[in-house]
Amino acid sequence: MVSTHGYVAAVPPLGAADTGGQVVYVLELAKKLAQLGYQVDIWTRRFEEQPEIEAVSERVRIIRMPCGGREFLPKEYLCDYLAEWNEHALRFIQQHSLGYTFINSHYWDAGLAAQHLCNVLNVPHVHTPHSLGLWKKRQMEADFPDSTAEFERRYNFSRRIEEERKLYADCEIVVATTPPQLDLIVRDYEIDAAKVRMVPPGYDDHRFFPVSEASRMAIRDRLGFKGKVILALGRLARNKGYDLLIDAFSIVASREPQAILHLAVGGKDMNPHEQKLLAELQQRAEQTGYGSRIQFGSFVADADLADYYRAADQFVLCSRYEPFGMTAIEAMASGTPTVVTVHGGLFRALSFGRHALFADPFDREDLGIMMAKVFRHPRLQTRLAKMGAHKARSLFTWTGIAHQLVAAVEQRMTAAVTLDDTEWDEPWNDGD
Repeated sequence: MVSTHGYVAAVPPLGAADTGGQVVYVLELAKKLAQLGYQVDIWTRRFEEQPEIEAVSERVRIIRMPCGGREFLPKEYLCDYLAEWNEHALRFIQQHSLGYTFINSHYWDAGLAAQHLCNVLNVPHVHTPHSLGLWKKRQMEADFPDSTAEFERRYNFSRRIEEERKLYADCEIVVATTPPQLDLIVRDYEIDAAKVRMVPPGYDDHRFFPVSEASRMAIRDRLGFKGKVILALGRLARNKGYDLLIDAFSIVASREPQAILHLAVGGKDMNPHEQKLLAELQQRAEQTGYGSRIQFGSFVADADLADYYRAADQFVLCSRYEPFGMTAIEAMASGTPTVVTVHGGLFRALSFGRHALFADPFDREDLGIMMAKVFRHPRLQTRLAKMGAHKARSLFTWTGIAHQLVAAVEQRMTAAVTLDDTEWDEPWNDGD
């Protein structure tokens, strides 16, 4: 496994810069591959005071190679230093006589590094993009047309999209995590559909599961949750849409006197950009007139994450752009009614009103009314809690994801996996 950016560690500092769902994905998938009999090395960048090698489990370890100095480097410009990373990695592989069955890279920076390794070592390269430069660029420029130049400077879109095109053409398999992502890779990146496979992200079903109401109330008391709590959590970034959620919350707050919005956002040590974003959100909350009912919680440790989901009365994935939305799957698996953004692929896997509710976070009334409905209709709340957890267990466990990846690599004939939920679709009749 190659994942070069962010803080990749056995216990990662989730919420730190460039350290979120992708790191969880890599670690969990590596552990499940180990259970299937693989010895897994997770290759990443070494910086700050990190050790060269770190054990994750009996058959999984992290190997870190330096490049670009000892300071943190943002993922958008890590590509400029990967030649140095490759030289260190190839020397290490040769010195320790390592041989790999396949290499699975994650995000475009790691994809560039892994493609070079695979060319030299002559092993298959399976690339998982996680997000796509073309998709993100189009979405951001459509929403903020006056900021195109700033987006190019910050996100390095031109370089990224050019490298993605070459990478997807060169590797053996491209792993899409959602149906819209698969469609875009084939249509807009012009990649042969035969080399693109659909494998969704997963969650740890040993950690995220529903509990009894008595246990849930005890968790709420311990966390200090009172009222009807709406939870959102994750990294501090504009694409996460917390500002849109704050605007929409005023719709709920005007209808539900006990409604509370709890934003557990950011990491332990926030950089100046994240501190600025947090200050903007706090100011926005005060301007709604419901600032006393909008709580800014502290960083949620990974060990406490499942209990935060369980303690909440609903969870909202409000992202402007979200390739998948792992937090929503974890919340559903924990038995929490969930509202998800339509600006991503997850909602296509779910039945509206059965597994989750959908909303456009750019439409404050739409998002606000969806959140209010969870509180207004107890039977709906119960159905979402039960059927959401069932859907998560049936489709998104890490064990199933590992099996699907291995099957793709070994080119076994397996039934195609689709995330499009058509369970309640009506048959089309041209005469209607």
